[in-house]
Order: sequence, then C-alpha cells, then structure tokens
Amino acid sequence: MRKPKAFLAFSLFLLISCMSFGAETVLEKATFAGGSFWCLEPAFDQIAGVVKVTAGYIGGMKKPPTYETYASNGYVEGVEVWYNPEKVSYSRLLEVFWSQVDPTDPGGQFGDRGPQYRSIIFYKNNRQRRLAELSKAAVKKSGRYSKSIITEILPVTDFYKAEEDHQNFYIKNPLKYKLYRTRSGRNN
Repeated sequence: MRKPKAFLAFSLFLLISCMSFGAETVLEKATFAGGSFWCLEPAFDQIAGVVKVTAGYIGGMKKPPTYETYASNGYVEGVEVWYNPEKVSYSRLLEVFWSQVDPTDPGGQFGDRGPQYRSIIFYKNNRQRRLAELSKAAVKKSGRYSKSIITEILPVTDFYKAEEDHQNFYIKNPLKYKLYRTRSGRNN
C-alpha cells in the first residue's frame, strides 16, 4: 500500500525538526502591572528571549472583565510575559519592569491615573516572590527615589486577555501610540 506524498513529507518534517531542535524548551510566565498595558507591551517585546506579551486585566472580582468594566471591578491593566528562561532570566524581566514604572506613585503611573494603573509584580511561585522582593529591596537601596517604594508584590490571579484592538497597540497604531506615550509623561 502506498502512503500519500503529503504524509511522507510531514513525517520527514517531523524527523528533521526533532533532530534539529532536540528537547522542547519549557516557557515560563511573568505577570506585571504598571500603568497602561499599551506602554508595558513594547518594553518586554524587545527583550531577546521573550516569546509573547499579552495585554490584559488581572486582580479583580467580577468575571470576565472588559475594557468598559475592568476598573470598576478592581482589575488593573497588566501584561503576561511568556519567556524562554534559557535566554532571559526572570531577574532581567524585573529590571525591565522597574525601568518602566514610577514605583513611588500610589495614584497610578505617569498620566494614567487611578487604582487600575498602579504598579504590581504578580508572582506565580516562591522563587518569583523571592526574586521580586530582592529586586524591590535593591530599588529601595539604590537611593534613586526619595519617596517610599509602594509597588505591590502579590500572588498571581486569573489573567484575562484584553480585547484584540489592545494587543500590540504600538504596532497596529504607531502614531496614536507615540502621541499617547508622549502625552502620558512616560518619555520624560
């Protein structure tokens, strides 16, 4: 009995893939909130080893949230960062996070005002919690800020992907994004 050419081609593809790449790398996930998810996405997207960044809502009560309801239900805007730990460390992602926020501002981030824009590091396990706490202590010790560091470190909760028009906003709407970012005060 003859096997179809498509089956043979697919089998050859699988064999070459397995030989070329070896064992599959297990991705890890980090979750951050720090003002508009529009502004956090590009910061993480440009890091080598980051595979995917998703804008969404986290930390609230009523499910599922939408852009119109998330703030009134206790959610914050956040990002889920999927990364290859063989190429980028969680500690490096924490450094990127700290460079994107004002960790002393309890009222939001830059031009984004309200509790839905506060800065939070969400941890998924004790290792992430410990590293987040160490990085926060290092930021405090750096002397860069004269005010108290109020960024929260909380256990991760359910993350809800934001609507599609919010995903990769800086790519889909580059002019609108640049104007928003400039007006928000993040570029100062």
